[in-house]
Amino acid sequence: MRVPESILVVVTQRIGDVLLATPLIRSLHRGWPAARIDVLVFENTEGVLSGNPDIDRVLTVPRQRRFWSHLRFLARLFRQYDLAVTTQTGDRPVLYTWVAARRRAGLRAPRRKEWWKTRLLTHSAAFDNLHTHTVLMNLAIADLLSIPRHPEVVVAWTGEEEAALNACLPFDSRTQPFALLHTYPKFSYKMWTRQGWRELAYWLHAQGLRIVLSGSNDAEELAYVRALAEILPPDTVNAAGTLSLGQTACLAGRARLYVGPDTALTHVAAAAGTPTVALYGPSNPVKWGPWPAQYRGERNPYLMHGCQQVGNVLLLQGSGPCVPCMEEGCERHVRSLSRCLQDLPPDTVIDAARRMLATAAAGQAAGCSIDSAAAEKRT
Repeated sequence: MRVPESILVVVTQRIGDVLLATPLIRSLHRGWPAARIDVLVFENTEGVLSGNPDIDRVLTVPRQRRFWSHLRFLARLFRQYDLAVTTQTGDRPVLYTWVAARRRAGLRAPRRKEWWKTRLLTHSAAFDNLHTHTVLMNLAIADLLSIPRHPEVVVAWTGEEEAALNACLPFDSRTQPFALLHTYPKFSYKMWTRQGWRELAYWLHAQGLRIVLSGSNDAEELAYVRALAEILPPDTVNAAGTLSLGQTACLAGRARLYVGPDTALTHVAAAAGTPTVALYGPSNPVKWGPWPAQYRGERNPYLMHGCQQVGNVLLLQGSGPCVPCMEEGCERHVRSLSRCLQDLPPDTVIDAARRMLATAAAGQAAGCSIDSAAAEKRT
């Protein structure tokens, strides 16, 4: 294949999807270091790419775009790149790659009605939505292009974002130990309980860790986190809605411990190398488990079931014969709750936090761990 001078990577999906595309972006950058790499994402997801050294420019499009403005955007995009790749199998991302470049690579959906998308891609790999981790699925595109894989998830931030973070916190996060808790996922079916967060926060506080709460500027999320902060230790810092994605990534990277559900920030904390307790219920851990910072295996980091520690991540799964159901809560809609997480005892999460703090202090795996070497042997 001729070495491309310009590459467009299309990841028009949620923040977590954008973050988990960074190993592919790094592979493209290392494979063709002279090439210009632009990334096309939805508006309000670009912050997770802040400071990424592998990217020249980030382009954004609204999730909903009027017909004529969208047509003008496509006209500006037409054949501007030597190569376009997409990690998404949807109609729009495949169309973007076809418009942007003569050479195109992406993932091939298994459904027969999707055949036309394969015709738009000059290189395609079969998409597995169940048994292959998202990072590894994206790296299948690197294989298509005959470039080496670089599996690290890249978390970065700018100097300006770091300075702004230092200025807006009431303590020095570089020197004072703290635990970062992300208590409100985008969808209710991934939520744990208020009482659980309260007991965990008081236990962590007793270990000498200040509590910091993260969150977006969504109105419901702000209200939830504000109410929760009132029943936590009095010096708890509520940073919800006050930080950019880059600033939040910097904060997560400084935390002594991070605890959160299946959400984008949990992936950020894991990639930053922070000891991470990830609370998982209905979600498929094989596909969506947080990618550990030093994991270089070519097999999935996690099994489908059970408490598993891989590197700096302890994935704590709710119990029950239906876990993971891979459904949107027990009532099958995003605002319903999941019994497996609602019934997750605070003592179980506290024990996981204790294990991860001990692991970090001792520099070795502890408790219910499955080390990276064992994980690499998985299918």
